[in-house]
Amino acid sequence: MTSEPKSLFVWIWLPGETEPVVAGRVVRDEGAETIHFGYGRSYRGRSKAFAIFTPDLPLQEGLIDPPNGHVLAPSLRDALPDRWGRRVIVNELLGHRKDDISEDAFGEMTFMIHSGSDRIGALDFQESAETFVPRVSAEATLEELQSFSDLIEAGEEVPEELGRVILHGSSIGGARPKALITDTDAGHPRKLIAKFSAANDVFAMVKGEFVTMRLAQRAGLNAANVDIQKVLDRDVLLVERFDREPVGDGTNWHRRQIVSALTWTQENELAARHIAYTELAEIIRARFRDPTRDLRELFARMSFNILVGNTDDHARNHAGFWDGEMLDLTPAYDIAPQKRGTAEARQALNIVPGQTTAQLVNALEAGKYFHLTEAETRGIIDQQAIAICENWAEVCDQAGMQETERAYFAGRQILNPYAFEGYGALPNLPAY
Repeated sequence: MTSEPKSLFVWIWLPGETEPVVAGRVVRDEGAETIHFGYGRSYRGRSKAFAIFTPDLPLQEGLIDPPNGHVLAPSLRDALPDRWGRRVIVNELLGHRKDDISEDAFGEMTFMIHSGSDRIGALDFQESAETFVPRVSAEATLEELQSFSDLIEAGEEVPEELGRVILHGSSIGGARPKALITDTDAGHPRKLIAKFSAANDVFAMVKGEFVTMRLAQRAGLNAANVDIQKVLDRDVLLVERFDREPVGDGTNWHRRQIVSALTWTQENELAARHIAYTELAEIIRARFRDPTRDLRELFARMSFNILVGNTDDHARNHAGFWDGEMLDLTPAYDIAPQKRGTAEARQALNIVPGQTTAQLVNALEAGKYFHLTEAETRGIIDQQAIAICENWAEVCDQAGMQETERAYFAGRQILNPYAFEGYGALPNLPAY
């Protein structure tokens, strides 16, 4: 049985640097799950040193307790894998258990030390304060990654040679199969997240996410770049990472510190369902470098989610770059139409406090919190609806989406009539 570490060192990549330094140490309470963090003296003395995130880990001397209701600081939790990555690690540590695999089988420090070093953001966890030993995987093909994902998803045994190659590239967050890869064949080096089709997908989820992410860019959102490929006769979405910037030929990379919107609020997962877009708008006004720009962008993301049926817009699916002083919105990601059995739908985040109904009239009500007039909010929404209609057929072609697949999304997730009730006329989405 794997024993839970009592302490680990937190390493960080400072802005403009390609090698990490020790920021401090996490220490677990004996007989408890609570994890404290303390900055190292040498780190505090560095000219480039900055707080991992000031609201929960201000740059100061001594051990820092996690906020009330948290096992560890939320900004450290952001660097750990979520459901899919935890399932990968549990599978490795306990072996195949099919439905008996629990993502909560271990404490947070086990997931710190067993997840890959190329994790999202600019942090990593190590046993040593002197020597950094990256946990990385050998390069794997997309075919190998898809096979690996299928085995993990099914709770089946992974061949040792396959697990050894892939493990640390797969231990990232989210609920669906995915892996981290490096691409040097696109004319410039880039880091990618590969998101795989699940064996039990009941509709073309990968194609659907490709379409809505491309439409988001066409509608004027700052959204991550995406591509789509066929692997083992299944679709794989490739999302370009925005937390990595190549240095030269891509041998080295600059890393950017990222904190999720859940961390902005300092709430825990249980309280996340009460978070509203309007609360995030308040934080943008207080902590962001360019509030006017990012308020408008966040409103546009909220209204676009309603238009394309992305009801999985929870607080971990929004994030900001952190430089030690201010935040800036990252490019949008994880904009994907969700399964929908009825006309009605609810957003994961409240649009305004107490209101999650996925309707544009609620977005209009929220507009004033984003310093937008009703005319401005209608202008954003109407322009997005026009962009969706004008680009629908072309982007579906790019996805290789068949007629039956387009018919599944059109009017159900994409421009659903329910979203327009009380707002205005339903735009005409072309069939092809």
